[in-house]
Amino acid sequence: MLQGFSATTRPADGPARLGALREALAADGMTGFLVPRADAHQGEYVAPHDDRLAWLTGFTGSAGFCIVLPHVAGVFVDGRYRVQARAQVAEGHFTPINWPGIQPGPWLREQLPNGGVIGFDPWLHTVDEIQKLRAALEESGITLSPSENFVDRIWEDQPAPPCGVVRVHPAEYAGEAATEKRERIAEGLRKQGQRAAVLTLPDSICWLTNLRGTDVPRNPVVHAFAVLHDDGRLTLFIDDTKLTDEVRAHLDDAVSLRSVSSFGADLQALAGPVRVDRGSAPVWVSDQLKDVGIEICWGQDPCILPKALKNEAELQGSRAAHLRDAVAMVEFLAWLERSAPGELTEIDVVRALEGYRTADPALLDISFDTICGMGPHGAIVHYRVTEESNRPLFEGGLLLIDSGGQYVDGTTDITRTIALGKPGVAESEAFTRVLRGMIAISLARWPKGYTGRDLDPLARQHLWRAGQDYDHGTGHGVGAALSVHEGPQRLSRASEVVLEPGMILSNEPGYYREGAFGIRIENLVVVQEAPALPDGEERAMLCLETLTWVPIDRNLILMDRMSQEERDWLNAYHAEVERRLGEKVSAEARDWLTRACAAI
Repeated sequence: MLQGFSATTRPADGPARLGALREALAADGMTGFLVPRADAHQGEYVAPHDDRLAWLTGFTGSAGFCIVLPHVAGVFVDGRYRVQARAQVAEGHFTPINWPGIQPGPWLREQLPNGGVIGFDPWLHTVDEIQKLRAALEESGITLSPSENFVDRIWEDQPAPPCGVVRVHPAEYAGEAATEKRERIAEGLRKQGQRAAVLTLPDSICWLTNLRGTDVPRNPVVHAFAVLHDDGRLTLFIDDTKLTDEVRAHLDDAVSLRSVSSFGADLQALAGPVRVDRGSAPVWVSDQLKDVGIEICWGQDPCILPKALKNEAELQGSRAAHLRDAVAMVEFLAWLERSAPGELTEIDVVRALEGYRTADPALLDISFDTICGMGPHGAIVHYRVTEESNRPLFEGGLLLIDSGGQYVDGTTDITRTIALGKPGVAESEAFTRVLRGMIAISLARWPKGYTGRDLDPLARQHLWRAGQDYDHGTGHGVGAALSVHEGPQRLSRASEVVLEPGMILSNEPGYYREGAFGIRIENLVVVQEAPALPDGEERAMLCLETLTWVPIDRNLILMDRMSQEERDWLNAYHAEVERRLGEKVSAEARDWLTRACAAI
């Protein structure tokens, strides 16, 4: 569980590996090769065996891809990772590309005016992804060709595929039996005339079966594939060494266990139509069905939306986990005030916070490697401290801490930005704008049918007025004792998913000044029915329930910039924090809590 601080990549390793890859491609007559971050399950976080992008380029971010050509290797990263990518890759050999502003199709056309053959591993790319790229390359002379994975060919010490132990997710936290889930989803298949659905997302399979795994660091998922039949039967393709006797007993007679090696043959034996998610299933899956003429019905993974709509047991588990996590955070923040800056470093802070969390026996793991950035490191959105980058805490700077826990009953994710001493004017101005945006989301009421795209501008409005913004979404979906990043819901300008009661989201606007400081404030929230208002119309409305209860640093707030409604929200929030936690923390932390929650 403990977080490590060794650098997992070195820029100096990249050039030789890139050279070996180019030699392998040339030997097979390939012009280039696509190297995605994704694994065969399209997970955001990947096991060491599948961390090909990091191994080749040095870039360790959770989103991005590389296109290797004979004369250039473009590393495509979005706004969250541009600073990080420049620091981690060997520039001169790898070229960071600002994606999605620059798309791979036009870039390839520019780089290969005379055409060429670009290889891709059909296990690692979705149908949507490849079809979009092929459309962008029409009449260019550039073709995409499914091939073996050339990175795997040259990666001599590639780790073995993960084989973590699977456990049963207790019914008291799942809130619905696996048999009931299968029948509910199968009924939907029958109504649409579909004989089966192929499942490739680990969190969908874990949700459907009420299982959890350990195949991916920080994410309680198991690597497996599945086929759900329209009569409620499930064929689960999994390495059986992962299964304990308890898990086998949990899986009823309607679940057939098969090896992953039989997945292709079993797909080709299905009766169609078969539902496949073109946005998450690898190209390889649909190729198996097409090869034998099985009708494919393109449609979203049928577990995606039901998984996102948390039931009451899942919500109660999340609320309980957040309260315990808040206790750990308050104990930690009280310690930080007593201790910082002193002789502390970023690593010391991460270890201290992890120590407070591990005091809870319900903690299974942290939900991601803690982001702890002092001063300029806070401007690296997904910064991970290493022994080489470890920075001392210093007076007058900002410390950004984004962290979370995987508990048996829920998943947490919280960010707080702390002023060490007296902050600068620019820092306080930006912090106040970010806080006002975070409060705007917390106070939001909206008619049913709106999406995350509709709410996202509420968080940015005060930054926009100052000519500022941030290059990440305002919020991501969060699982119920599952992945800390879970779709389909988001608070993002790119999201068109309708928000519905039971969806858990993060609310985390920010601001980042490269080379100086970073600011982010994050609470988790859950969509719920909004109570009627005395003078309101008879119109169904939604609002957000806050799940996170940890003080926000008042030392960074410019009170005269806050409206009365915003002050009222902050005072009410802090009063509720103290009410919920006052009797749960130590006496020393209680004194800090009282001061941190004082009304403004």
